[in-house]
This record gives sequence, C-alpha cells and structure tokens, in this order.
Amino acid sequence: MQGIVIKSTGSWYQVLEESEKKIYEARIRGKFKLIKTRLTNPLAVGDSVEFTLEQDDIAWITKIFPRKNYIIRKSVNLSKEAHIIASNMDLACIIFTLKHPETSLGFLDRFLVCCEAYDIKPLILFNKVDVLSDDDFELLNTIKFIYDDIGYDSLEISSYTKHNLETLQDIIKDKISLFFGHSGSGKSTLVNALQPNLNLKTGEISDVHLKGKHTTTFAQMHFWEFGGAVIDTPGVREFALIDVEKEEIQHYFPEIFKTGQHCKFHNCLHLNEPKCAVLEAIEEGKIEQNRYFNYVKLMDEAEEQQLK
Repeated sequence: MQGIVIKSTGSWYQVLEESEKKIYEARIRGKFKLIKTRLTNPLAVGDSVEFTLEQDDIAWITKIFPRKNYIIRKSVNLSKEAHIIASNMDLACIIFTLKHPETSLGFLDRFLVCCEAYDIKPLILFNKVDVLSDDDFELLNTIKFIYDDIGYDSLEISSYTKHNLETLQDIIKDKISLFFGHSGSGKSTLVNALQPNLNLKTGEISDVHLKGKHTTTFAQMHFWEFGGAVIDTPGVREFALIDVEKEEIQHYFPEIFKTGQHCKFHNCLHLNEPKCAVLEAIEEGKIEQNRYFNYVKLMDEAEEQQLK
C-alpha cells in the first residue's frame, strides 16, 4: 500500500492511504533508524511512503520514495545533525511579521536561500498588516519593493480583517503548501481564517520578550475544502542552514548570481576581489546592502562548517 505522511510526532506517524483516503497510525521499521544519516528524523510530513498493515490496523512503513524537494534546517541541539521540516511541496510560504513578533531580514533570507537550494517556489506573506502604523507601512513597502525587484512573490495579509485572504486562497488552491515562520507569527491563526472548521490551537505573544509561544508542537498536513493542503509547522526562533558549500551560496542569491556573471574572475566570491561587479553594484545601490550582509554571514557560517 502507498500513502503520504500527514503527521509526525517523532515516534508515531499518520499516513493517508492514497486510493481509499483512509488514515492509519504508523510506525517505522528499525532498519530506517539504522541508516547512517545526518538527519534527526528519517520521515517528514509530505513524504510518499509504502507500508504494510498488521494486526489492529497498525501500519508499518517499509519504504520512503525519493523526495522532489524539502525544507531542511540544522538541528537546534546537535550541530552536525539536520532536521527535515517538510517535503514534496509546491509552494513554501514564509509568514513575515514586522511586529508581534519581529521577523528579521536575516531569517527571511535564510529561508529564501533554502528554497533556492532545494528548488521550492517561495511566497512571502507579510502578515498582521492590521496592526501596522503609517511608519510601519513605509518600512514594509521598502522591504516589499526589494524582494519584488529580485523576483520573489509577496502578499500583504491579515487573518483578522481577512485582507487579501481570497487572493491567497486562489494562489494555494490545489497545491501542497508549507506555512513557516516564527512562533507567534500567526501560522495557525491564518489556517483557521482560511478554513474555520479546522479549529487549530493558537497562542498569544509573550509581553516580556514580544516573542511567540509554541502552539503547534509537530508538523501536520491539513486539507483545504477548496482543494490542496497545507503543512502547518512548529514555530522556529532561528533557522540555520546545513550542507551548503561556501562556493554555492552566491547561486542562491539571484541578484548576486546574475550580477556576478560580469566579474573579472569566473571564481569570484564577491568578498574583496578586484573588479568585482557585485561590489560595484552595492556601491551604486543596485544590490541591497542588507542582502549582501546576510550573504557574507552565510559565507562565514559555511566556511566554519567546512572547517569542522
């Protein structure tokens, strides 16, 4: 039998059987745990699997089919291990909030780099626009212009006023989408706004640190009545990349890679090389300085990883 993993709690999984649309509680055979891998989780929500049924309708997963893509991050507690957040998606939506909580541009850029590296179409959702002041909107428009100019799709939304939710529904209809962002950025609230009968648990923002509290504790796929599905993920405070080589990083910043074709040296890393077209473009204001700063930071982290 074949199915798709729709929920992962670490030791137990839920698998949706594809032909009869029946959900089974599932476990994995020990051999998957013995495979030498740098992954902390052998299975992720979105994985296509093969499984057999035993007594009490418990499913035993025996095979994982190749993933077409996935979002991966460095494990929080284990520096050399990675955790797959979700796999086999058509669209990855990052829920970006200017406040309550604040999403940094570094966090956004890391997510976009991951999407570029694993061939996933991203969508930036500027959430909670209902709480923004005029000054906030000025900053939001500046950020939006930068990323729109690079070629990334974005949309301003509000779960409370329903601003642009119909537009978002049209975008995600009949697709497998991922909702990703900080704790408190409004992922579960957005899911509920798009489909109220799901009644996902939502949380409040901590007044002390203005950070969100975890309400989603594991990844889970929910199916839209209007077609398609969403993978709701636990909120993350940090997003560290893994398995990205220093020389590769420029490929995942589209504006840097495109401009870099005009550098004097074909192997230019755009750090301090002579006649570097990227450095010239930054001086001329054609490449955003903050994006370049995040590029250099990722280069430093990749070099650190390689030395280890």
